[in-house]
Amino acid sequence: MKKERYTHSWHKQLLSCLLVTLMATLSANIYAGAREQAKRIHDRLAGIPPTEAVLNAMQSEIEDGQPIAAAYIAMQNDAFYSVTLKNWITPWTNEPQTVFAPLNDYTATIIGMIRDDEDIRQMLYGDILYVGQSSGLPAYSNSNNAHYEQMESQALPLSSVLQKSTQSNVTGLEATATAGVLTTRAAAKAFLIDGTNRALFRFTLINHLCNDLEPLKDIERASDRIRQDVSRSPGGDSRIFMNSCYGCHAGMDPMIQSFAYYDYVYDETNDPDGENGQLTYNSSGETDPVTGSRVVSKYFNNNLNFPSGYATPDDSWINYWRKGSNQLIGWDSSLPGSGNGAKSMGQELAHSAKFARCQVEKVFKNVCLRKPGNTADRNQVTNMIASLSANSYQLKRTFAESAAYCMGE
Repeated sequence: MKKERYTHSWHKQLLSCLLVTLMATLSANIYAGAREQAKRIHDRLAGIPPTEAVLNAMQSEIEDGQPIAAAYIAMQNDAFYSVTLKNWITPWTNEPQTVFAPLNDYTATIIGMIRDDEDIRQMLYGDILYVGQSSGLPAYSNSNNAHYEQMESQALPLSSVLQKSTQSNVTGLEATATAGVLTTRAAAKAFLIDGTNRALFRFTLINHLCNDLEPLKDIERASDRIRQDVSRSPGGDSRIFMNSCYGCHAGMDPMIQSFAYYDYVYDETNDPDGENGQLTYNSSGETDPVTGSRVVSKYFNNNLNFPSGYATPDDSWINYWRKGSNQLIGWDSSLPGSGNGAKSMGQELAHSAKFARCQVEKVFKNVCLRKPGNTADRNQVTNMIASLSANSYQLKRTFAESAAYCMGE
C-alpha cells in the first residue's frame, strides 16, 4: 500500500516537471520564432545582419502582431537602398539586363521615389529626377554619368544623399517633354541610341509591365501606323510579315511614335559606345536637318523597304491594344488612349492594371526569393495590389508586406 502511494506521488511529480519543461520550451520557441522572423525580414530587405537593438525592436513589433512595422524598421538601414534596391532596379536600365552596371539617374530616381513614398506610377511620366547632394560630387551632367558613378565609388548612403528634383530644372528638358525614367540619360543611352526608338518601348514593357512583345502580338489590330522600314515581304514571303512582324508592329509603332522628337546623340567616331552622348529633344520650332520637321531622322531609317508604309509626321500616338486580346492589360478607362508625346504615353502604361501587378510580383519575387507559386501566394499578390492602390502607390509598403508574408519561410 505504501509502495503504491509512493509510485503515485512520484508520477505526479514527474508529470509536473514535464509540464513545466513543456511550457518553458513553448515559451522559448515563441520567443525564438519572433526573433528568427525578425532576422529573416531584415536579411531579406537589407541583406545584412541587424544590430542587437534593431533586432530587439523588430522582434517586439512582431510579438505585438505588427510585422509590417518591423519591416519598416529594417528598411531604415541604408543597405535597403544602396544594395537591395540598387541591385533590383539596375537590370532595367540596360539591354543586357545585367546587375553589374554603375548607378545612374534611372536607378537613383526609382530608389528615391520608393524611399520618399512617391506615387510609383510617376516613374513613367513624372517630371522627376533624383540627384546627389554632397560637396564631393561632380555636378549632374547631360553628357556623362560621373555624378552617379562618384556617388557609388564614394559609398555615399543613398538613404540620405539622394535629393528629389525635376528633370526640367536639372537637365533643361522642358517639363511637358519629361516622362519619368523614360527620359533619363541612362534610358536614352540604353534604348534610344541608334535604332528606331522601338527598343525603349519593348524594354519598358519587359521591365514595367512584365511582358515582352511576343505574348502581346495581335494580328487583328489595324496596320495603318506600321512604319516604312518594316518590309511587308521579308525574303520575298509576305507570310513572314503577317505571322511574325504584323502583330507586334501594329501595336508598338503607334505607341512609340510618342518618342518621335527624341534621340541620343554622340560622336560615333571618337566615342563609339556613346559614353559621352546625351538625350536630345526637338522642341517647337526646331527641325531635324534630314526630315525638315521635328521628327528625328531615325523614324525614316530604311524608308524604302516599303515606301507605302507610315511616314511619321509628328509625335501623336494611339493605343490600338485597348481593343482585342490586350484589353486584359487593364487600361485606365478615365484616360483617352491617345495623345501627343512621351508623357501621356507613359501615363497610359503606368495607369494600367498590368503595371501595378508587375511591380507587386517583382517585389514578391525579390523579397520571398521565389515567384508566387500557390493559391495563398496568388491571393497575397492580389491583396498587395489592392493595398498599393489604397496607399497612393507607395511601393515601399509592398516590400514591407512581402517581407511580412514570407517571414516564416
